[in-house]
Amino acid sequence: MITLLNKNSLYNTFGVDDFYQLETTISTMAPSMVEYYLSDLCDYSDESYLNKRNIEKSILLDEYSLYFDYDENIYLEMSDKQNENETGSLW
Repeated sequence: MITLLNKNSLYNTFGVDDFYQLETTISTMAPSMVEYYLSDLCDYSDESYLNKRNIEKSILLDEYSLYFDYDENIYLEMSDKQNENETGSLW
């Protein structure tokens, strides 16, 4: 699932001024906090389309990827991976 994020909300959440500072800030934070903030931002956004040829910079995390395109839009891609330790229901 890919969503278009509100840049101001993203920057305010992580306390940065631009996308390039975001990568540095994320690398110093606990992964669980980063995932919590990103999943929270994803809850308030609608699914959208991203042409991956227009990506200028990306930040790749475990289950999340942030993309900054040439139009200065920021997209969040959340993978649909299931936990490998979980088993499916029989019913």
